Amino acid sequence: MSRAPDTPERPRPAARTSLPGNPLAPGAARRFVRTALAEWTELALHGVEFITDQLVDEAVVVVSELVTNAVVHAGTDVGLEMCLEAAEHAETAETAEDTAGSAAGVLAIEVADHHPARAVRGDGVERPHDTVEYGRGLRLVSALAESWGITYRTGTKTVWARLPVEGVAPVEETAEPEAYAGEHALLRGVRAAEILAPAPRRGVPLQDQEWLNRGALCFLAEASDLLAGQLDEDLVAALTGQLLVPRLADWCAVWLEDETPGRPDGGLIGGPRLARVWHGSENRIEELRLFLEKDPPRVPDSAGSSPVPMPWPGEALGADADSGTALAYRLIAGGRPLGTLVIGRAGLVRFPDEITGLVEDLSRRVSLAIGAARQYARQATISRVLQRGLLPGAVAEIPGVRSALVYEPCDKGGPSGDFYDLFPAGDGRWCFALGDVQGKGPEAAVVIGLARPWLRLLAREGYEVPDVLDRLNQLLLDDATEAADAAARSLVAAGGSGLADEGPQNRFLSLLYGELVPFDGGVHCTIASAGHPLPLVLEPCGTVLTEVVQPQTLLGVFEDATYTYGSFELRPGDSLLCVTDGVTERRSGARQFDDSEGLATVLSGCAGLSAELIAERIRRLVHEFGPRPPEDDLALLVLQAE
Repeated sequence: MSRAPDTPERPRPAARTSLPGNPLAPGAARRFVRTALAEWTELALHGVEFITDQLVDEAVVVVSELVTNAVVHAGTDVGLEMCLEAAEHAETAETAEDTAGSAAGVLAIEVADHHPARAVRGDGVERPHDTVEYGRGLRLVSALAESWGITYRTGTKTVWARLPVEGVAPVEETAEPEAYAGEHALLRGVRAAEILAPAPRRGVPLQDQEWLNRGALCFLAEASDLLAGQLDEDLVAALTGQLLVPRLADWCAVWLEDETPGRPDGGLIGGPRLARVWHGSENRIEELRLFLEKDPPRVPDSAGSSPVPMPWPGEALGADADSGTALAYRLIAGGRPLGTLVIGRAGLVRFPDEITGLVEDLSRRVSLAIGAARQYARQATISRVLQRGLLPGAVAEIPGVRSALVYEPCDKGGPSGDFYDLFPAGDGRWCFALGDVQGKGPEAAVVIGLARPWLRLLAREGYEVPDVLDRLNQLLLDDATEAADAAARSLVAAGGSGLADEGPQNRFLSLLYGELVPFDGGVHCTIASAGHPLPLVLEPCGTVLTEVVQPQTLLGVFEDATYTYGSFELRPGDSLLCVTDGVTERRSGARQFDDSEGLATVLSGCAGLSAELIAERIRRLVHEFGPRPPEDDLALLVLQAE
């Protein structure tokens, strides 16, 4: 039937996104597909009336496999495109005379990476047995798509697939709802795909091969989602046990290799450790663990990712399970052995091929998750060590002054942009600093690593407060100029390839820096603020002084900047409060913590409290100000004259 000339044609559904080349990409791709298809349906775009639950599941599986292949074998950022094409535009669409049910079109999926020199796994090319692999490759894509292929362009490889969109009537609303049957215990010898599949819908036979395979594929997709978000290798091992038992095995064990280097051959010290043992009967877990710990599995390198038979631990499982089958799978990522996965089922001579293949696929996903968790752990360790080196090992004690510090980095796994210091400068002087670098991570660490030692050096050389800021400002400007010159030379040496914004960032620093000189009856304070929240002074009566110093420009911005200072005295009971913008700019909706002098009001209510209690009360009120945890680093320093 032709459409009336005055009826506007609905737009063709299309969506695209870019994903980082890391282990979280497959999960993000699956969520993107489901969200895009749901939005197309909600907007009633052209052809969406033929989108079925089956098509959604198959699209999720195909995208998951293609993105996983791109991440593992290319390692670059991944581009994902998806569109719904009409039958007359589809490359492989059949004519109405050739099929009883007309095709409404195809769902076209394209996944592109930027490493075209690497071949796609599953394309029929022979590879060594020790090639690291994850997922089933293009076997799944070939089974689900009516056509697929690979397109090479300069700097880009695109793998595409066409899923048929059948023009069939939608299932009536009276159809029975699907019920996931994966939680039921395995019956001996029953195919894994049948148990993991959704319960059969009306009119679909239980043994329908295509229907059962989709259940196994959905299991793998959901398992990938669950494992990809974990950043602790022991938690990955625990989740693996819960995924396998009792669905695919009676029990399983996960060994993880120690990452401590040291052997002359480049191997590891300590050998494997038994990270997790899981059994369908909890009262068997501890006995099985004690037995397995005595003899870790030894899987030859030649096995690759294929299963290897292992001795049956009958004496640890009791008389009811005196015989059975156990298999071991090597866990490998990036060519490095990570551990071993062992599964067992009682009463079997051998595992069905469907189960061994499914567990092999799952073991590859477990390897990817463990590798990602270890990479995160290494990075977190480096960041912690770096953070410790950027901050003082201890805060100096000042005669006649009590101090209290709160320091809470927002990113627990990376260097913070905030820093502090409190140190003796000689000749009866003590100096303190509270700073905030623009940005976080390595760039922030560079600035802090430059600024804090120079602050100490200049102070101990006898430079006064404004002179210290003048020289630190020039130091940051000189360093930024040298970094920019080095980046420009690298760009020229590389032939002009690369992006201009990949060079060093501008290194700005806000800083509150001061000098304290105790005397009989108080403390003399000299302070300067360079683009930093101004300090406040709380008197014992509750009065808060808000203008003890004047605001000035950031460090590292203007070459001709000169800095001035403010000078005052802290009498016994007076408290000096210094904070970073993580306190003053803490948000709750459109409001900030320091709106309408909110910080001064809070400080006024702290009259009579010790330095420690003032710091703790302000920290608590900052946290309670918003419904969510703070999204910025938080640092505050309280100095109280005794």
